[in-house]
Formats: sequence, structure tokens, C-alpha cells
Amino acid sequence: MAPLKDTQNEADNRRIPIDRVGVRGLRFPLQIRDRDQKSQHTVAVVSLAVDLPHQYKGTHMSRFVEVLHAHGSEVTVHAIAGMPQELRKRLNAEKAHVEFRFPYFRAKKAPVSQSVGLLDYGVVFEVNAESDKVDFVVTVEVPVTTLCPCSKAISERGAHNQRGTVTFSVRFTKPIWIEDLIELVETSASSALYSVLKRTDEKFVTEAAYDNPVFVEDLVRNVAVKANEHPDITWYRVEAENFESIHNHNAWAVIEHRR
Repeated sequence: MAPLKDTQNEADNRRIPIDRVGVRGLRFPLQIRDRDQKSQHTVAVVSLAVDLPHQYKGTHMSRFVEVLHAHGSEVTVHAIAGMPQELRKRLNAEKAHVEFRFPYFRAKKAPVSQSVGLLDYGVVFEVNAESDKVDFVVTVEVPVTTLCPCSKAISERGAHNQRGTVTFSVRFTKPIWIEDLIELVETSASSALYSVLKRTDEKFVTEAAYDNPVFVEDLVRNVAVKANEHPDITWYRVEAENFESIHNHNAWAVIEHRR
């Protein structure tokens, strides 16, 4: 039988390199260390990519999936960290990119009744490799409550509050628990969120938020102060978006800093 034609390896004369080419939207089981329960199983949406020099027509898409499946039916954080270098070698690339985006669950006790409920957070592991250098960024997406300081100051009764999302990305010198990053964000807001609240808990959370009003600007600055004090964080980007309860738009703020 004659060998099949390898179209991807044919020359391309347009002389335009491609920054990233690969596969995305791939769902795959993931096991990660959990500070609360020792380990947690979840499902990640995976993106895998490499750069493509100008002289090649295409890349070999099947090799991306082969690299992923080479780690068995479930990958770990350690495997994710080494995957970009595997892609570089397998596809003869200079650069490689891996992203795992997944839900992460915590069992949280309500502040008064201690009723337990699961709350989900978004987590992203992003790893880039170029030559022998590897860059690992961890992102947590944390829902919070904020109460408006201006509304509290000018209103005779109450103050408007809203749910928001903080997206907190870090680079680090030592591994940091996902739970530690989540708690750093939650303690920077007017109040954390819970999945189960009895009446006593709702009273507590409402009053706690009223006693701790923060603008979206306060929220990102509060996170930044804590990140600056953390001994293992070398770079961070914190973005907060409030889904305003009395406006038809959102409030938004970002801080990025390298230590």
C-alpha cells in the first residue's frame, strides 16, 4: 500500500507564521489537590496549541489529542505543567500553549446556622512554554457581594448592593492552594457568597455587607494589598465586575502588577 500523502508538511509560500494553532473545546477529566478534601475530580475544557513557522502548510491536529491522552484517563496538575514541553517536542515547535478551564467546588458553611452547601468557582490553569522556559498562571473566578459606599452615605434607609465577579490571576514561586486565592478575594469584598442561607444567615450576611461597603475600585485595591503581602505571588492581575442592581450597566476595574 502506498504511503498516504502528508499535506500538513507541504510548503506554504505565503511566508506568514501562525502564532497559535491547535485544538480547543476538548472536555477531559481532571484530578487536582484539594486543601479541604485532599483531592477533587472535575471536568476541564482544554485548549492545546503551538506556533507554526511560515514554511509549513499545517500542523498535525491528532498529535495534540495524543499528548493529552498519553497521561491516561485523567490528568493532574503536574501533568499539565509539563504538557507544553511535550507538545513542543512532538510537533517540533518553538512555543506551546495549554489551557485547562474547569469548575471547582467548595463545601461552605453558612455563617450562623452552619448549614453546608456546595459553591462552584471557575478556575483556569494556563501554561506556556518557549524553549526551556515555562510560564504557569492560575486564575480563579470568585463571585462576591458588594455594597455601594455612596448609596449608604446618601440614603436614609438602606443601600444598594449587587453580586459581582472577581477574576484573579497569579504567577508564583511556590504552589498556592486554590482555596487560599478564593479566600483572599472573598475577604476583600463586602461579603462572601453562600449556596445555603437560613434566615439567621441572611440577616448576618446583609448586615455584614452594610457594615463593609466597597466600590469596585475598593475591591480590586483590597485584593491588590493582600497580593502584595503574599510572599509567593510574583505577578497578579485582578479584575472586578459588579452586576449593578440600579443601573443598566456594570461597574468594572482592573489592576495588574509585577513584584
